[in-house]
Amino acid sequence: MADKVAPAAEERRVQSERLREKAETGRESAEQVRREHEDLRLAAEEARHAAEEARHAAEESRDAVVEAVAATADSLSATLEQVKTLEEARRTLRALQGGKPPESN
Repeated sequence: MADKVAPAAEERRVQSERLREKAETGRESAEQVRREHEDLRLAAEEARHAAEEARHAAEESRDAVVEAVAATADSLSATLEQVKTLEEARRTLRALQGGKPPESN
């Protein structure tokens, strides 16, 4: 009887070893998938941070453009006032030199 039990026990041991190896392979695969998932999660988080920084940079750029346009408008307005003043002075000077009355708009 021991002769019959020994081969069956050996077969069970071999089957158990194969199952253990398959389970270990499964655990290793699961761990690899977990690591890859974590790497992807970190990459997605970095991309989200980069997008947020880009959005802030775009907002700051837009604000700077708005300020530059406002400064340009102020400068143009001041220049226009200077041109008007100079034109009025030129008309007055011509009127004084030529005896003609100054033109008015």
